[in-house]
Amino acid sequence: MTSTLGVRSPGRPLPAPDTGPVETTRDLIATGVILVLAFVTRFWGLGSVTDRGTPVFDEKHYAPQSFNIAQLGIEENPAYGLVVHPPVAKQIESIGGMLFGYTPMGWRFTAAICGVLVVLLVMRITRRLTRSTQLGLVAGLLLCLDGVTFVTSRIGMLDIYQVLFVTAAAGALLVDRDQMRARMHRAAVEGRLHLSDLGPRLGFRWWRFTAGVMLGLSLGVKWSGLYFIAFFGLMTVAWDWALRSRYGVRRPFAGALLRDAPPAFLTLVIWPAILHFFTWLPWFAGENTVYRHAVGAKTEDTWLPDVIQSWIYYQSSVLDFHSSLTTSAGNRHPWESKPWTWPMSLRPMLYYVEQGEDVAGCGEASCVRAIMLLGTPAIWWLAIPVLAWAFWRAVICRDGRYAFPLVGYAAGYLPWFFQHDRQMYFFYAAVMVPFFVMMVSLVLGEISGRFSDPPRRRIIGRAIVCLYLALVIVNFIFMLPILSGTPITQAEWNMQLWLPSWR
Repeated sequence: MTSTLGVRSPGRPLPAPDTGPVETTRDLIATGVILVLAFVTRFWGLGSVTDRGTPVFDEKHYAPQSFNIAQLGIEENPAYGLVVHPPVAKQIESIGGMLFGYTPMGWRFTAAICGVLVVLLVMRITRRLTRSTQLGLVAGLLLCLDGVTFVTSRIGMLDIYQVLFVTAAAGALLVDRDQMRARMHRAAVEGRLHLSDLGPRLGFRWWRFTAGVMLGLSLGVKWSGLYFIAFFGLMTVAWDWALRSRYGVRRPFAGALLRDAPPAFLTLVIWPAILHFFTWLPWFAGENTVYRHAVGAKTEDTWLPDVIQSWIYYQSSVLDFHSSLTTSAGNRHPWESKPWTWPMSLRPMLYYVEQGEDVAGCGEASCVRAIMLLGTPAIWWLAIPVLAWAFWRAVICRDGRYAFPLVGYAAGYLPWFFQHDRQMYFFYAAVMVPFFVMMVSLVLGEISGRFSDPPRRRIIGRAIVCLYLALVIVNFIFMLPILSGTPITQAEWNMQLWLPSWR
């Protein structure tokens, strides 16, 4: 379904909103099966692999901090770790600490829950985007079998929480787009379309407000949530401009700029900023939180209240920390990577490895256990053709189905090129995966054919799609040991490392 952005001529009938496919009981059962698969893959052996009973990689920062919140309700000033990210993810992670204590399940439980929710969101978003329940199921299956999303959902770090909130924000904006189509159509039917050259007012938009909530929470996980605020804000106003053009509004750009952009700015910029500030209320309420008494000790006193000065110093110290992590200053990590390696997962991230006679379970005297953040090659190695096709369809053919995930992918990817000297890691790419899976699903939908195509064309197309999905399943199963920390032999470990850059 290619979106048209041209202005409607007076003689043409009004475009009606697409209500989408009817969901059957069979569709709901299939969705449930994918969710069961997501639940099993996220929770299976969740607490089995740790670094001799301690957290793995950067879990060593976030697990103690979240458990500190679970015990005291606030994050106290630790003398043993870095506190360089906002508190939302750690506040959520603390729920696991309350339920299971300071255990692997405790610091990974909510991450796994978020991983399952991301699969559900991607299925529903893809269904709404394509008007096809089958393609929604394909997207959910691909996400279940992606190595990056699998590992990110099973590690007590921050990334899966941002993936969840960003994906939820994108989905809310997509629902808002469809609702605005229905409102514009109703305004046209009621004769209110041309009462003003700018077009009708569309009223308060609850789904866009919800997107603002999700973006505020994303910002409360990592500051990189700012990129999605910018990209999604421009996208929703562009949709409004296109909608007013589609219905023949005399001045569609001015209408979008004057009637849609100001409330969008309030909802998607100001509101998330306010929410982000509210997430710090426990910090303000505590007396022993990080940099709570920085005035006098860390910064000079000014006319502002001490607590505000301390909070501003805290934010500036976080900014200074990230700004100083440049490779030119000698800050190098053996597993760092740059953005140009991310689309095809050319430089993964080794979270944990243990090998030797102390590791058992592989049937030999010496075994290897590893957790590597690595994209499933059958999915990730299609990045160049899929992105090129999506760009062609979105820009040249003006197909809004491709433009939507392309914007989300770009928001998680392009801004990092402006910081190329900064120390970066492949886990930054986790937030790109849901949008890339949507693009792959769109391509598979075109390969499978349309109902109007000849039967032979559809049979061949669906056979190709089934073969591809089978390849993804086999590829994921083959990689599963190094994604989950299952003991394997040294020979099997070497077989898993396909590229020199994976070592």
